[in-house]
Amino acid sequence: MSLVLTVDLARVTLTRFTVPALGTPGAWTSEERPIGFPATQLVPSWTARTSPGSWVEVELRARTADGRLTKWYVMGRWSEQGAPRTSVAGQGDEDGDVAVDTLVARRPLVAFQVRVTLHGAAAEVGSLCVMASAVPHHPPAPSPPGTAGAVELAVPCHSQHEHAGHHPEYDGGGANWCGPASVAMVLGFWGRGPAAAELEWVGPDDPCPAVDHAARGTFDSSYQGTGNWPFNVAYAGAYGLGGFVTRLRSAAELEAFVRAGIPVITSQSFRVHELPGAGYSTTGSIMVVTGFTAEGDVVVNDPAAPCDAQVRRVHPRAAFENVWLRGSGSGGIAYVLHPPEVSLPPSDGNW
Repeated sequence: MSLVLTVDLARVTLTRFTVPALGTPGAWTSEERPIGFPATQLVPSWTARTSPGSWVEVELRARTADGRLTKWYVMGRWSEQGAPRTSVAGQGDEDGDVAVDTLVARRPLVAFQVRVTLHGAAAEVGSLCVMASAVPHHPPAPSPPGTAGAVELAVPCHSQHEHAGHHPEYDGGGANWCGPASVAMVLGFWGRGPAAAELEWVGPDDPCPAVDHAARGTFDSSYQGTGNWPFNVAYAGAYGLGGFVTRLRSAAELEAFVRAGIPVITSQSFRVHELPGAGYSTTGSIMVVTGFTAEGDVVVNDPAAPCDAQVRRVHPRAAFENVWLRGSGSGGIAYVLHPPEVSLPPSDGNW
């Protein structure tokens, strides 16, 4: 797959795989897929259903620009039930390393393979994607706003801080639950999520048990956190949503999703003065892009707000693009969750 991009944009492509039905245990390995440019990072994402005692392992290996084939890197072991649900630390070598959910290359990568192994009694992979990217050091110039007027999706508002002290065994209670709160918001928008019987363990006084459930359902036992991007996609997949992790390259691409009726979850880091309207600094935070003003500014549901009533916020377009797209941050990371019957906007390769 070839892409023609402006030089100041991230080079990125998303490859989708169809995994055939396998016995359990069973394994499937893809053919080698060319990337089309020298990539520096690979991120897989998947949805899968697992019965108690079963789990899925996803691995990647790559071909470097000098023709060498790397070893297989474990990108995640996933079970709906959480045994196991873990990334694998300590895999670094001369070719690269796995940073929780991302294969970070030490040599440029030009092709890759993915391997899926099913363990236990019954497991099934619903979708499998791999995002390959090379992120520039500097963010692109701000994108011009669209001309179609204001748009905003009715995504429910959930503050992670409403859950302060809840279930600290899942990454410190509400303090670090921006990912689970964002996924719960998007699941709620689509009318999906855990049934009442699945929430009975949370406690009767919880303001939104779905957030606590999402924290438990995305918790990475090695990373000791709920911010593993593919695990958040896989959690949503258990409730009938399709999903993938990719990099977007501008607010214009975000706006295309929102105008198609699809909210987008983004990752960014910033100091308080860099993002007017945020009111805090962060080394990494997840929020949901829900709309755009008539002037083109970005409307978000920010779970880092102190309460549900303050979750909706508006950020200047250029400031938001800077903290989201720059290579020193997430480089435009986003994950998209949507029912399979809801069509995505047109793309030239990164979704």
